[in-house]
Amino acid sequence: MTQGQERLFVLEASGGGRLFSVNPDGSDKTFLVTGCRIPDGIAVDAAAGHVYWTNMGVPQENDGSIERVDLDGGNRTTIVPSGVTHTPKQLHLEAADRKLYWGDREGMRVMRCDLDGSNVETLVQTGEGADDRRDETRWCVGVAVDPAGGHLYWSQKGPSDAGRGRILRAGIDPPAGHDAAGRGDVEVLFEGLPEPIDLEVDLAEGMLYWTDRGDPPRGNTVNRSPMHPADGRRTPEILFTHLMEGIGIALDPEGGHMYVTDLGGSVYEAGLDGSHGKEILVVQGNLTGIARAVVAASH
Repeated sequence: MTQGQERLFVLEASGGGRLFSVNPDGSDKTFLVTGCRIPDGIAVDAAAGHVYWTNMGVPQENDGSIERVDLDGGNRTTIVPSGVTHTPKQLHLEAADRKLYWGDREGMRVMRCDLDGSNVETLVQTGEGADDRRDETRWCVGVAVDPAGGHLYWSQKGPSDAGRGRILRAGIDPPAGHDAAGRGDVEVLFEGLPEPIDLEVDLAEGMLYWTDRGDPPRGNTVNRSPMHPADGRRTPEILFTHLMEGIGIALDPEGGHMYVTDLGGSVYEAGLDGSHGKEILVVQGNLTGIARAVVAASH
């Protein structure tokens, strides 16, 4: 039987844009890809042997893209070419429907496609044109999917440190008779957040997690809240503080761990409740997305 090996896959926006993998204790750092155009969101399909990531490109140029590479860094290919998505951010691979989902910041939308990059769709559209684009409350960043519950979650970060960030939820597909811009099923779960970025869900426990890169004390944190609170009240629980502009988050629900990155260059490990937090890597450049996967030991 092939022995599985746990690996973390991390994106670095600095250094010319790089993708590397490490063991969960921070050892055996291996660069897989260089020359990425401001990489931001990452997802791993361990069974198929692929890593996917988004490239923001130049935000004002509408030239974002999505690429794929083998787990060992081979066979790099662009699956969503430059210009199909404006400024793609967090990336989520949903095993249930074999789709990629992502937030498109300056594109002001949440999008998805097949794993080969075909059938690109816009699921949520929060604005249109240059005037709307200047309104950062419309910028979609983080994304998560609850396939069994039929819900799509996303963050709209708002201006930097402005306390106008929101986390929203809707059905995965627009309701019949509604387009992406006129959906009637959008719920605002949280508003007035410092600057929410990436999202993750623990479906077994019904918990939504997110990073926030805004001002302390509520910003530069990892937070969580029940996806469906019994009393209907939603109050973020701050789990982890003192990040240096927190961005990426990856959960290991079975092992009881989470992994977090920040633009200050650290990768952190903590329990799902934020306990026993520690840095496993430091001074690694401007880190963005992170994903965890169990891969064949040969990788």
